Amino acid sequence: MQPDAGGRGRLTIISALGVVEILAWGSSFYLPAVLAGPIARDTGWSLAWVVGGLSLGLMVAALASPRVGAAIQHHGGRPVLALAALLLAMGLLVLGLAPNLPVFLAGWLVIGLGMGCGLYDPAFATLGRLYGAQARPAITTLTLWGGFASTVCWPLSAFLVEHVGWRGACFAYVGLHLLVTLPLILGLIPKAPALEAGPDRACKRNAPLSPRERRAFHLMAGVLVLGGTVMTLVSVHLLALLQARGVALAAAVTFGALIGPSQVAARVIEMGGKGRHYPLWTLTAAMSLVALGVMMLAFGLPAVALALILYGGGNGIYSIARGTVPLVLFGPERYAPLVGRLARPGLVAQALAPLLGAFVLAHGGADALWLVLAALALSNLGLVAALWRAR
Repeated sequence: MQPDAGGRGRLTIISALGVVEILAWGSSFYLPAVLAGPIARDTGWSLAWVVGGLSLGLMVAALASPRVGAAIQHHGGRPVLALAALLLAMGLLVLGLAPNLPVFLAGWLVIGLGMGCGLYDPAFATLGRLYGAQARPAITTLTLWGGFASTVCWPLSAFLVEHVGWRGACFAYVGLHLLVTLPLILGLIPKAPALEAGPDRACKRNAPLSPRERRAFHLMAGVLVLGGTVMTLVSVHLLALLQARGVALAAAVTFGALIGPSQVAARVIEMGGKGRHYPLWTLTAAMSLVALGVMMLAFGLPAVALALILYGGGNGIYSIARGTVPLVLFGPERYAPLVGRLARPGLVAQALAPLLGAFVLAHGGADALWLVLAALALSNLGLVAALWRAR
């Protein structure tokens, strides 16, 4: 195990960051999947508003992400990730104490700031600052950890709701952030190395994007927008879409459970490649698998399980590609701020996607939403093809 900054091994650092990501995702993005129903039943608040808190949080994360990337560039990821742990704890505390819906939604605004400082994009930027051009294997390994967020936190959240209620579940996550996440960050994530001095280095870090780089940047942002939209639409509406095709609820849940293991398996296969191939191949494979899986479902082919395995595998390595492709397109010097800028449109898309899906379902039905998903997935393949030409 090769030693890194602060004398700690790279595997130790990535493992600590992996636990941080599991708890960050599990207590924010994946939280409403388990808690929304109990919250709505206990309080009488509208389920749409309870779930809509996540959309508010994602919008706040989108607004904050460029500044987060710039902060990581200048100060490294450790202070930003530590702030994320504190913000997530504070927001969850507000949720647990919320006497009414406006206070509850205010808690999601604070959680949104924590998401902007602590989910994948800041973690990728942190690794980019620590390891520079050699960050790709670390990013791949981190996504493998992150793939277990729902696997760990959905059962944990359900257990907590059953035994201490939804408010107690929020308080438990507050404790996990203060007693686990924050100490891991402060104790095991090293300070980023100082930015190399000299006018040439400073000029390279601050250089504006060339016309070719600007085109690649906009294309990559488009890929993240469409990819995030498809991912969120499937995550939110998959059970309803499958049931509209005559799949029983229990079977739909079983089919949906195939996505998580497929994501992890695809990431393990990507790790086995040890970075030998150009990262755009990973992105191409990801979008091809997502498009193939969505097309199979959209056109009613009977192999639902196979379609979701393909979709899950593509979505799994897409998480890797969104971190590694910008690294090779724009270089390590500008990686952190550009990742922050790229994160914004994708987060906005994820915030608005549930509303888009609900609108299409209400006015066109499940078949219309399947066609929307297919069109988005195929369009993303076109953007990836254009990105090859612009690289």
